[in-house]
Amino acid sequence: MFNAPEVQPFVTARPAPEIVDSLSREILELKRRHRAVILAHNYQVSEIQEIADYVGDSLGLAQQAAQTSAEVIVFCGVHFMAETAKILNPHKIVVLPDRDAGCSLEESCPADRLAALQKTNPNFYTIAYINCSAAVKALSDVICTSGNARKIVEHAPADRDLLFVPDENLGGWVMEQTGRPMTLWKGNCYVHVEWTHAAIQRIRREHPGAPIVAHPECTKAVRMLADEVCSTEKMVTYCRKNPAPALIIATEAGMLHRLRRECPDKIFIPAPTERCACNECRFMKMNTLEKLRDCLANLSPQVELPADILERARRPIERMLEISALP
Repeated sequence: MFNAPEVQPFVTARPAPEIVDSLSREILELKRRHRAVILAHNYQVSEIQEIADYVGDSLGLAQQAAQTSAEVIVFCGVHFMAETAKILNPHKIVVLPDRDAGCSLEESCPADRLAALQKTNPNFYTIAYINCSAAVKALSDVICTSGNARKIVEHAPADRDLLFVPDENLGGWVMEQTGRPMTLWKGNCYVHVEWTHAAIQRIRREHPGAPIVAHPECTKAVRMLADEVCSTEKMVTYCRKNPAPALIIATEAGMLHRLRRECPDKIFIPAPTERCACNECRFMKMNTLEKLRDCLANLSPQVELPADILERARRPIERMLEISALP
């Protein structure tokens, strides 16, 4: 299983405003020249969120990738997200600012190990969280995101044994919501498991009137303290509708920028871990404006996948999108 290295809390360095302005102008010109679209995950740095054509969670980004008419897709996220865009757009150029922007969940579930487990039970119906490699998607029956995982599980065949990979915390939360038993792969997001029951209790005591909103990748010990457990996109809706003037947010710190932009009249308090006052993903923060400019200028690094993987991985993603569109 992938483990985050023992390092000091990650702090993202921010470029000076005049540099941001100059880089942003370059990026917009390159985007126009290449007829490109910039997709950014909610966990990206604020400068990238501000220049992106679309900012959202994994489901929204997959939907945007499936619908775009752009000739070039620039994916500001992590590698598996850019792979998903390529799977849905095999004949388009897909680039990402940093090829090494990975994911602890993806690393925790190698395709060969998944295939070996699947052979132990021919009745497995494999539901793969989108945070996995293209090779794992190709082995799966359907993909899900944190935003639609409950719906995907509810639509799974009743006569099949469900295998949920690779996030055991999201899988556990879905089991709680649906009552459907599943075999859970032992993987996790190294960022979301940093929050502890004790740390969340402390911040609640400091802000007793603030609801706690947590991502389902958090452990059960944290989820049970939350007033709402939901995907990042649903966090926006919940926070907008909730009358509380301040809310505590337990997900990657990049989400705070999106929330502050969408709900400027509210205060958002990052849930602290035992190590620091907020929590950032070092992989998401590998993308910078400079790297975004360079990948657009050079149309590199590009995402390329074998034809058989593209075809086999597309089917479970399309199945997810079809189920997500159901009433």
